[in-house]
Amino acid sequence: MSVADVQRSVTAELDRIAPVIDSLGEAFARSGFELALVGGPVRDAMLGRPHNDLDFTTSARPEETEKILRTWGEGLWDMGRDFGTIGTRKGPWQVEVTTYRSEAYASDSRKPSVAYGTSLADDLVRRDFTVNAMAVRLPGREVVDLYGGVVDLATRVLRTPGTPEASFSDDPLRMMRAARFAAQLGFTVAPEVVAAMKDMASRISIISAERVRDELVKLICAPYPRRGLSLLVETGLAELVLPELTALRMERDEHNRHKDVYEHTLTVLEQSIDQEARLGGGPDFVSRFAALMHDIGKPRTRKFHDDGTVSFHHHDVVGAKMTRKRMKALRFSNDEIEAVSSLVELHLRFHGYGDGEWTDSAVRRYVRDAGDQLQRLHVLTRADCTTRNRRKADRLARTYDALEARIERISEEEELAALRPALDGNQIMSLLDISPGREVGAAYKFLMDLRLDEGLLSEDEAAKRLLDWWSERG
Repeated sequence: MSVADVQRSVTAELDRIAPVIDSLGEAFARSGFELALVGGPVRDAMLGRPHNDLDFTTSARPEETEKILRTWGEGLWDMGRDFGTIGTRKGPWQVEVTTYRSEAYASDSRKPSVAYGTSLADDLVRRDFTVNAMAVRLPGREVVDLYGGVVDLATRVLRTPGTPEASFSDDPLRMMRAARFAAQLGFTVAPEVVAAMKDMASRISIISAERVRDELVKLICAPYPRRGLSLLVETGLAELVLPELTALRMERDEHNRHKDVYEHTLTVLEQSIDQEARLGGGPDFVSRFAALMHDIGKPRTRKFHDDGTVSFHHHDVVGAKMTRKRMKALRFSNDEIEAVSSLVELHLRFHGYGDGEWTDSAVRRYVRDAGDQLQRLHVLTRADCTTRNRRKADRLARTYDALEARIERISEEEELAALRPALDGNQIMSLLDISPGREVGAAYKFLMDLRLDEGLLSEDEAAKRLLDWWSERG
C-alpha cells in the first residue's frame, strides 16, 4: 500500500461521511470551537475500511459540547462525561466527541488521571500509536499527521508518537493494544516498541482484569490472532495475563518424542477459524478460545515412559479446571466459562469412536454431554488434527464425517436435540406417589439412562419400566 493509495482512500471516505462531518464541524465552528475527526476512524478511512462509528476531539468542554450536540444530534448520552466524552446519533452514524485531553497512570493506580488539553497537538501526542494519532480538522478537512502515521500505515508498522516507554507508562494497556492491532491489522510492531513491551510488561498488573479481558477478546477475534498471541508470549505479557499459553512452550526432548504443543495450539486455533462458517460465520470467541485452551492441561500431566513414549493422561479434565480458573480471574461471564471449559473437557471424546464402534447409546451420550456446544465441538475436534500424515488426516476426517452423519440420522429419528425422558418430574411424582426430593432425581436419572441406552420410549412403556424399577428398589 503506497502513500498515494492511503490519500485516495481517505478522500473517498471523507466524501462518504461528508453529511455528518461537515455539518458537525460547522456547528462547532459557529460556537467558536475547534473540532477534528480523530483516531480509529481516520486510520480506517485511510485503509479503506468504512464504518459509521465516528470519534471527534474538540477544544470545547463537555458542557459546551453537550449544548451543541443537543441541537445537532438525535438523542444524547453522557456516560463518558468524566473522561470528557459526550455522544449522540445522526442518521446512521454514532458520534462521540471528546474534549482535548491527556491521561496517565500513577505507578500503583488502576485508574487514569484525566486532564483537559489545550490543543489538537497536545491531544494527538498522548495517543497510543502513530496510525491512531492522525486527525482531520473540520470543517476544512485538513489532514493533521504530526508523527508520520501515513507512512507507518502505508508500510504497515506500529510505532508510538513519542517514546514507547512514555506511552506505556501513561497507559500500560497499550502494550496489549499493540498485540491486538497487530492481530487486527496484520501490522508489524516496531523493534523499539517490542523492546519497551518486554521491559515494562510487569506494569500490566495495575490494569483491571476486565480491561485486560476485553483486549484479549478483541485480539482473539481478530483476523490474525497468531500475530498478537505470539507477541504477547515473546514480550512476557502472556506470562502475566494468560500464563497457560506460555506454559505450552514445553521444552522439546532430544528424541523429539512429542509435538510442539504451543505451535500445535496456534495451528488448531487457525484451523478452527477456517471452519467458522459452520457456526454461522464471523468471529466466534468461544470456539476460538476453546481451541487456544484445549491443551493447557498437558504441561501438568506430561509423563515420560521407559519405552520412550510420552503421555498426557487426563489433560482434558485438568485443562477444563485450569480454563475455569483462568476465565474467572479474567471476569468472563458464567455462560462463557461453562461453554469454553466444557469444550476443553470434551475435546478428546471423539477419539474413543475408533472406526465407528460406538453404539447408538454412546452417540446419544456424546450429544447429551455436548449440549448446545455440539456444533462448536465438531469444529474443535476437526481443527485438533494437525498431523502432516495425509493418510491419517484423511482417515480421521472420514471417521468424523461418519459420526456427524450418525448424529444427524439419530437426531431425525429421535429428536435428539430435545434429549429428555418420556416422563417429567411431575409425572414421576404422580406415578410413584412421592414428594419432591432425591427420589425424584434418582427416578429421572433412571429414565434418562433408558432414553440414552434405548432411544425413544412411549409414555406407557416408560411408566411400566419406571414402576418395575421402583418395585425392585423397594
